[in-house]
Order: sequence, then structure tokens, then C-alpha cells
Amino acid sequence: MLTFKLAYRNIKGAGLRTWLNVFVLSFTYVLIIWHQGLFSGMLKHSSHAVIKDEIAGGQYWHQNYDPFDPLSYDDSHGKIPDELIGLIQEKKAAPVLIRQAAIYPEGRMQTILLRGIQPEQTVLNIPTAKLGLKKDALPVLIGKRMAKSTSLNVGDYITIRWRDKQGTFDAIEGKIVEIMKTNVPTIDKGQLWIPLENLQKMTGLKNQATMIIVGQDVLEEVKVKNWKFKNQDFLLSDISAMVKSKRVGASIMYAILLFLAMLAIFDTQVLAIFKRRKEIGTLMALGMTRLQVIFLFTLEGAMHGILAICLAAVYGTPLLLYSAKHGISFPTETVDDYGFAFAETLLPSYSVFLVLGTIFIVMTVVTIVSFLPTRKIAKLKPTEALKGKIT
Repeated sequence: MLTFKLAYRNIKGAGLRTWLNVFVLSFTYVLIIWHQGLFSGMLKHSSHAVIKDEIAGGQYWHQNYDPFDPLSYDDSHGKIPDELIGLIQEKKAAPVLIRQAAIYPEGRMQTILLRGIQPEQTVLNIPTAKLGLKKDALPVLIGKRMAKSTSLNVGDYITIRWRDKQGTFDAIEGKIVEIMKTNVPTIDKGQLWIPLENLQKMTGLKNQATMIIVGQDVLEEVKVKNWKFKNQDFLLSDISAMVKSKRVGASIMYAILLFLAMLAIFDTQVLAIFKRRKEIGTLMALGMTRLQVIFLFTLEGAMHGILAICLAAVYGTPLLLYSAKHGISFPTETVDDYGFAFAETLLPSYSVFLVLGTIFIVMTVVTIVSFLPTRKIAKLKPTEALKGKIT
């Protein structure tokens, strides 16, 4: 207890130098926690949006389907498996047929993907019910990004051209019945959603689909010939990898900031040992062992981190809570260009593991840096210290 009181008295006596070090360290705590909270919030929101609007509980892909190879779409379809028909009838699964097509907005041609889906499905949280309404033309559902790029609005007519299973071109007039607002660009940009039955008739692919999307309450995977099941972890791997790469890039900034704080503490420790060499000799002469003196000076350095935690809690907690409640807003144009599910208002997500992990890492580094200059004390003789000699 005496050692703790002595260490606290010594760093308190250092005055402004101590509080400058403490403030820099506290800022490091707050910045790391806030920044990592942003990435956690980004991953949490993006995953939630993709699960809700695109992948649900997972997808069964036809064995020839490759989302990154448009040339595979013509062959990536097959009869809806008998093993999954029961789930579809119970509305726990939704078949989707994907075909390449072209539209002609404002007299110009644009290649798109036609996605056929049952209007009555409830697996995905997208407004497909409007596709079941009887219209004077083929009902079409598009996203806000698609509507913006093609200047289409609800009620507009558009010419759609496609090829059937024989390769014969055909065309039909479609009518925009709904524009959905979604943060998932992969079901929005360059996508037209139409009733599954219509697309099957148009292409001659009766009772066929490209993928079967199962609901989140379907926990058991069924083995289906010629179909591959892709779970949520696989389908979310791109988002996880992107956020991971962002974390790695941000760690460089953390390292620089932490290095500056550690350099200040290291210099403070070196200066303290140099200025207090007679005090060190006196403590040794009074009976303190070299290890006790080393522990005292190491503890003084580590106390900078402890005081920084207290200071960070004073001004950092309100800032982090405010940020978690109100988030950071981004312009719509910026969000649309990111290419993945990104919210217009990003809410950071903080966890106990994040806070405690940050404190542990910073405190460990502070303690190590505080210990390094004290190694000279281990070789010091009390008589030389009393004379003020430290080599």
C-alpha cells in the first residue's frame, strides 16, 4: 500500500507533464473504442440488412450458378427439388429464377437481371406483394437505385427483352408497380423483380429456379442433388472480409497514436530516473530492494494508464453514448456508391469485450514501456545513486 501511495504522490508531483500524458492516453482509449464501435456497427447493420432483404436463413444454389459469372446464368436453373416443395408451400422458402435481359429506358439499352419470385412469399422483407396485383402489363418491382439510374417511377412502362431456353429473343411491356427502399445494392442495381410464374412461362422453364431461399426459422440443412446449400456465414463472408480489412487499415492509425503516447511516457520515465537518482539511492539505503524500486517506477508509469481510464470515462462515456444513439449520417449519394449494404445513418455498436480489450491492450503496452527504462536500476549500487551517478 505504501508503494501505491508513494507512486501516486510522485506522478501527482510531476504536474502538467503527468496530465498531458494522461490526456493523450485517454484520447487513445476513446478514439480506439469509438472507431472500432463504428466497424462493429457497420458489420452488424450490413449483416442484418442482407439477411433481412436477400439471404434470409440461407440459399440453395443450382450447381451451375455463379453470381460472379453472368455467362453461367443461362445454364444455372433446374427443377425445384421435391425435398423443398413442402417448405415453399408453408412459405418457409422462396424459389427465385434469374435470367439475363435488357430494357430500354429513355430509348437506350441497358443490360439487367430478371429475378422471378413468388408475390406471396414472406421469406424476404421486400414488397413483392404488389407483383400479385393484376395489371395491364407485366408487373415490375425495382429498387431506389435502379429507379434513379433509369429515371423510372411508379406507373411507368418499360420494354423488356429476353431469351427463352431455346435462345429465341422475345419482348414484353412491363409496368413499374413499386419502388422498394433497400440498403442492399445486390438486389437493387441492375435488377428487375417480376412474378416467378410469369418468368417461367416467358422462358419456357416451367417449375424451375436458380436458387431457393429458406427462412431464418429453417435450421436443418437438406441434402439435395444438383443443389448446393450456402449458409449465412458463407453469404456474409464478403461483408466480414471488407470490415476486417477496414479494421486492419485503422490499426495503423491506432499504432501511431499509441506510439506517440508511449514515447511521451518513456521519456517521462527516463527523465524521472535521471532526476531522482539520489532518491533511488536513499530508498535502497533505507532497505528497499532493487526489485521494489523497479516496481515503484513501473507502477508510476502504469498509473498514467489508470488515470487515463478515469479521465476517458468522464468525457468519453457521454460522447460514446451520444454517438451510439444518434449515429453518423452520410449523404445518400455517398452511401449508394459504396457497393454494399450501408446505412445512411451508421450507429456504432460497443461491447464489453471491445471496451475491456482496448483497456487491456493499452495498459499492457503502457506497463511494458514504463518498465523498460527501469532496467538501469537493477545494475545500480546504492552508494553511486547517493552520489547521483547513473550510467
